[in-house]
Amino acid sequence: MKIVSIVGARPEFVQAMPVSQALAAQHCEVLVHTGQHYDYRMSQLFFEELPIPRPRHNLAIGSGSHAQQTADLLTRLEAVITAEAPAVVLVRGDTNSTLGGALVASKLQIPLVHVEAGERSHNRAMPEEINRLVVDAVADLHLCVSPKAVRQLHHEGHADSVVWTGDVMLDALQQILPQAAAHSTVLEQLGVVCGGYGLVTVHRAGNVDDPARLRQILDALNAVAMPVIFPVHPRTRRAIEQLLTHERLTLAPAVQLIDPVGYLDMVQLEANAALIATDSGGVQREAYYLQKPCLTLRDETEWTDLVETGWNQLVGVQTAAVVAAWHGFTPPADHPPVLGDGHAAERIVAAIEMRWG
Repeated sequence: MKIVSIVGARPEFVQAMPVSQALAAQHCEVLVHTGQHYDYRMSQLFFEELPIPRPRHNLAIGSGSHAQQTADLLTRLEAVITAEAPAVVLVRGDTNSTLGGALVASKLQIPLVHVEAGERSHNRAMPEEINRLVVDAVADLHLCVSPKAVRQLHHEGHADSVVWTGDVMLDALQQILPQAAAHSTVLEQLGVVCGGYGLVTVHRAGNVDDPARLRQILDALNAVAMPVIFPVHPRTRRAIEQLLTHERLTLAPAVQLIDPVGYLDMVQLEANAALIATDSGGVQREAYYLQKPCLTLRDETEWTDLVETGWNQLVGVQTAAVVAAWHGFTPPADHPPVLGDGHAAERIVAAIEMRWG
């Protein structure tokens, strides 16, 4: 079976790795990189570090408004998918690349598979939430990370198309963790020790594009009594530089802003942090799998399963609340496998074969 598999952003490259490996045994996968993430450290480095097939097509979409990106994606993906004539199109997650691939497949009447279907934050101000809703509305096969996502899709009227697979990001993490421990030197490069620092990521538009929210996060990082490692997304760096220039903000010496890191270094940083604070859905999940306390710097999260376990605390961005949680949050002893067992990729391929094989 020929499958066009669309990736465009950093989490999708990670998710693609185990799925591509599982597909390779029996099927022809055509990997299409939209170029939504194009910075070397957020794109090319992943293809160098990880056993991911080289994309057959790179659309070089680049940055732009949501409308610009989506329009370019529709035009360029239509040409590629028409030329490739696959049996199935596979998209994952909630990015604009996901949306573009879903709309094109639907218009061309090619069966569409959505990996990580059914997750909801119930906040329609988030572009990612709109993408999830639209993609699930047109998908032919919904592959779910969580049982809660299965129930959500049933509530929305999807039934026979819904399959629980677990989280393919857990598959990827389990595969790469030993390699990261053996080869990454990022802790030594940064001068930090295991359990001696907090790890922070911030990239959501709701935090980055709102100077007041971003300022509160940075004020909290200045106030915590611990070294902080902060790999900074390019958009986030530009916003921080604006605050440093125009708002007379200074960062404490313990707060290290670093360039985005590859997957091996990121896994090593996550695995050795005392605590992780993030607005990323992927990092929330990786924190849980690595049994790290996680503070979610948002007012809501689609990963409510992790909050309910007590390992993920939804703290928002108010400085006092973040600092209090940083020093006072202790997760419970129980750590249930709520999002799978590390065999999601096998189930994804089996579900596709069952439907169209």
